[in-house]
Amino acid sequence: MSAQPQSGRRDFWKSAGFHLTERLDNGGLAVTADLLRAYVTRPEVHPVEESCEAEHRLFEALMDDPFRAVSEDELAGIADPDAAGNYRIVLGFRDHLAAAGSVEAAYSSLVRGAPAQVPPVFIDQLVHLILRSVLDGESDPMRLRAAELLFRDQTVSTDEGQCLLADSEIVEMVSETGGLGGLGALLVESGTPTRSVTLDIMGEDNAEAYWDRSDRFDMAIDFRFAEPAQDAFARVLESWIEHMVSMPVRVQPMQAIHDERWSWHVGLDASATQILNALYQREDLKPGQANQIIALFRLEPLDKSMFRQSMRGKPVYLGMAMDEQHILKVKPQNLLTNLPLDAVE
Repeated sequence: MSAQPQSGRRDFWKSAGFHLTERLDNGGLAVTADLLRAYVTRPEVHPVEESCEAEHRLFEALMDDPFRAVSEDELAGIADPDAAGNYRIVLGFRDHLAAAGSVEAAYSSLVRGAPAQVPPVFIDQLVHLILRSVLDGESDPMRLRAAELLFRDQTVSTDEGQCLLADSEIVEMVSETGGLGGLGALLVESGTPTRSVTLDIMGEDNAEAYWDRSDRFDMAIDFRFAEPAQDAFARVLESWIEHMVSMPVRVQPMQAIHDERWSWHVGLDASATQILNALYQREDLKPGQANQIIALFRLEPLDKSMFRQSMRGKPVYLGMAMDEQHILKVKPQNLLTNLPLDAVE
């Protein structure tokens, strides 16, 4: 069945590649020839005018049949060793996708320790694609913007008591070019003042604009407790977990953890893992470390038997924290590998 958005549903995240896949009977996404062709056309491997004949020949062959086997002799025949190396990486990832049978299975095996050398950007792209499928039909732009946290780094601003999250790549671009692209870069280099650019903060008055700019990733959100973005993110986590581990859960934002029976926690990023570990072990935090915490959540399975026996009736606490550079790097794979599921006891 085609994975194209169903009639009447609003499209978003065209860059995810959802239109290149097909939905399987189990709800997962098939690894299609069109999806693999998208990786062959990446700038790292797409031949340029100066590319040798062997490279052009291999590219055309893969575009014709992206599943075809490629011999080491074919790769060795490419004149540019960097291009040959890039092909090895992309073809290794292609082989992993094809062997897995579905996008979800490929992602799960990667984050559970499959021996494959995969660039982090490819893993983020898989999350992007899976979430596009999971959220197909979603009507709340805030949930879609909150979902971006699972595959795009965020820059955190806590000025004036706010907790604003903005896409790190966009923030860097604006800071370097004043939001004027290549022209802005030239003006910055020449010392010419550029106009000030402020990213829009999503709210009720402008949320509808997200549909037309979802692939621009240029709307910030207020992630303070009790603001809509935190609740939206909690709902996204529920959908992600149910899709990936077949476990319906309830996730609720919280301000602090007050639980004498605290038994399990999952940091959604490296900084949060370090902080939660210290709190759980009743260790003192480093100066300023408490201020890095962005959000806390309480997770409970709707079916208690899904958790291992020792955790039944107890919640799992989730945490998010920015690093010392005010960057938030959420790792959704932590929810696949670190929950106390009964099957792993």
